[in-house]
Amino acid sequence: MSKEKIIHTSERYGLREEAKEFPLMCVIAFTYVCNAKCLHCPFTNSDLRARYKDTPHMKGGTFRIIADQCGEHGAWIRLTGGGEPMLHPEAVPLIEYAKKVGAKVGLISNGSVFNAENSRRLIEAGVDMIEFSVDAADPESYAGIRKGLDWGKLVGNVEMMVSLRNRLKSPTKIIASGINQKGADMEAAARFWGSLVDEFQNRKYLTYGISDPSRSADAEPYLPPEQRIPCPYLFERLNIDSRGKVVLCALDLAGNTNMGDIHKEGLAQIWLGEKFEYYRKMHLEKRGNEVEPCKDCPDWKFRSWQHNYWKIVKKAEARRFDRLEFHDMEGSPADAGDA
Repeated sequence: MSKEKIIHTSERYGLREEAKEFPLMCVIAFTYVCNAKCLHCPFTNSDLRARYKDTPHMKGGTFRIIADQCGEHGAWIRLTGGGEPMLHPEAVPLIEYAKKVGAKVGLISNGSVFNAENSRRLIEAGVDMIEFSVDAADPESYAGIRKGLDWGKLVGNVEMMVSLRNRLKSPTKIIASGINQKGADMEAAARFWGSLVDEFQNRKYLTYGISDPSRSADAEPYLPPEQRIPCPYLFERLNIDSRGKVVLCALDLAGNTNMGDIHKEGLAQIWLGEKFEYYRKMHLEKRGNEVEPCKDCPDWKFRSWQHNYWKIVKKAEARRFDRLEFHDMEGSPADAGDA
C-alpha cells in the first residue's frame, strides 16, 4: 500500500489569514508537575522543572487573562507544558471557564488521572480536542517508554472518554498520539488506537536541544534544512509559560526569550509587536539561521506548513461525526453502565 503523499511546504509564507490579528493558538505551560518519567521528555532529561519551582502551576488569574482574549477571537488554548495538565489543581474549572468565554481548548494528557467525574465535566464543557499521549500498542512497550504510568488505566480511560462523548453527543474530538522513537512500533500503535479514537497522530521525535537525538526512529526532515524555509510556528502560535511570560517558541522550554508579559500587554499587542515581527522578517528572508535561538534549533526541520495540528483537527472531526452517526444507528455501548 503506497503512503499518502504529504506536502510540508507552502505556496506562500507569512501570517495565516486567521492569524493576522491574533494567534491561531496559545500554547500554555499549564503545569510543571508530572507523574511520569517518559524517556523522550526533555523535562525528564533536564533540570527545567526546577527553574519554575516558584510557579509550578499557572495561576487561575493568569489563565483567565489568556482565556478571555482567546475567547474574544475564537482562538485555541492548547494545554501542555512541562507536566501532566490534569494534575493542575484547578484544571477542570479553568477549562470550563475557557469554554464558557468562547475559547477553543485542546488538552494533551497522558490519560492517567481521568475519572468519571472530571471526564464528564470536560465532555459536557465541550472541550474541542483531547489528545492522549500513548506511544505504544501494548503494555510492555508502554512500560518501557512511559515510565510510572499504567497501561490498563490508560486504555480504560480512553474507552470511558469515547463512550461518554458518544452518549452525550459532545463536539469533543478524541485522538491519540505516539512519538516515533526507538522501542515504539508506530504502525502497531496506529492500528490499536485507530480502532478506539477519532485519529492517531504519528509524531516526530523532537529533542528540544536536550533529549538524545539517537532515540529517534524517523529522522527524515519535513523541511529541507539547507533551504531555511520559514518556521510556521512564528506565524500561528503564541507560547506562554506558567508565569505569563511569552517566549519565542516551543523550543525555549527554559524561558530564556522574553517576547512580552501578558499581565502588562494584550496578547494581540504582543503577537503583532516589534519583537515577533523581527523574527518573522528574518525567517521570511531565509535568515532565521542568523538569530538566536533559531540558528541552533534541532527541530526546525520537523515543522510543517501543511501536515499540522489543523489537519489533525479536520480529520478527527470527520471521524467523530462518522462515529456519532454509527452510534445513533447501532445504539450506545455505554448504555449498559454509567461511566
